[in-house]
Amino acid sequence: MSFHSMWAELLPVGRSSASGGYRRYAWTGADTDCRAWFREQAEARGLTYETDRNGNQWAWLGDPAAGNAVVTGSHLDSVPDGGAFDGPLGVVSAFAALDELRGRGARLTRPLGIVNFGDEEGARFGLACVGSRLTAGALTVEQAHRLTDGDGVTLPRAMEAAGYDPDAIGPDPERLDRIGAFVELHVEQGRALDLSGDRIGIASAIWPHGRWRFDFRGEANHAGTTRLADRRDPMLSYAETVLAARREAELAGAVATFGKIAVEPNGVNAIPSLVRGWLDSRAADQESLDTVVGGVEKAAREYAAAHGVDLDVVRESFTPVVEFDHALRDELARLLGSDTELKVPVLGTGAGHDAGILSGRIPTAMLFVRNPTGVSHSPAEYAAEDDCVAGVSALADVLEGLART
Repeated sequence: MSFHSMWAELLPVGRSSASGGYRRYAWTGADTDCRAWFREQAEARGLTYETDRNGNQWAWLGDPAAGNAVVTGSHLDSVPDGGAFDGPLGVVSAFAALDELRGRGARLTRPLGIVNFGDEEGARFGLACVGSRLTAGALTVEQAHRLTDGDGVTLPRAMEAAGYDPDAIGPDPERLDRIGAFVELHVEQGRALDLSGDRIGIASAIWPHGRWRFDFRGEANHAGTTRLADRRDPMLSYAETVLAARREAELAGAVATFGKIAVEPNGVNAIPSLVRGWLDSRAADQESLDTVVGGVEKAAREYAAAHGVDLDVVRESFTPVVEFDHALRDELARLLGSDTELKVPVLGTGAGHDAGILSGRIPTAMLFVRNPTGVSHSPAEYAAEDDCVAGVSALADVLEGLART
């Protein structure tokens, strides 16, 4: 099956007719449909299919128990109203690359695996990369069981409803010990390749990044009868903090975003009692990130005090800088440049990925496919089909080079 036909088959799954974006959230109907698609692709190719204890899907060519396997893949879930390419491009390209290798008559000496990691985006339970974190032991069972979505549904309940056993989740060192290299192909979430004129790039590192929750607590009151001087309005402190985040990020050459907000009681004619905002911040190095987040929190506390508002700041997740395996990264560059003497650009990224989570346990690397708009996490996310096909060929070259050594 060609890249085009696979892509067309997956494209309608979980797509919102209202926004044109995707709502493929973990353990929902759309997620179930994506998982069914993955299994069908695996079985159509005669691959050994399995789902691990954490709900991640695997398709194997060869016996993974032999060890030193080469694995590729990504995820199929999405952010709210996200684009078509973030995650799925890596999974579809993995199957397409396998097809290309078979078409070449490639003889592989190492097992080859394709994976779909569950709940990478964290759109439902608020924590990214749940499937890979559990597998790598970066998220405990107790922490996972406490995860709750916006409707109060816990992760265990959601897994049970989808037919999975939440009591079985946890670290999977035996599985990771079988993997000698993991290569994730992903659409670039930025315009570096478009600006350089290159179709394919190699990742150098993932910026340190995290999520912080800011809880501004004031006093609910009537919007029409309460004098401005008598108000303890947390919305004012929150709004000023959003602007402070932009200033701090600009000064540090980093990024900081308040992209999610919850308000209580959330009435048009009511002064809020609580404004809860989530800060996402990322920077090229830890010092810059600390400077940004520290500056935002300092400003927020000053604004809160000025308006008689209480403030709690909670770090909900954090990932330190991830340097991808240098030897594997260099080998990718060698494999992709061996025939054409092409120097494939190496670039950093501010986005988190399953490859970053796994990097502490196994050698990992990433390939990027050009995104001409630079837009991601939006229906406008895009990659041209010829660039996607170039990505498939590059991935096939890499897998062939790694899996026959």
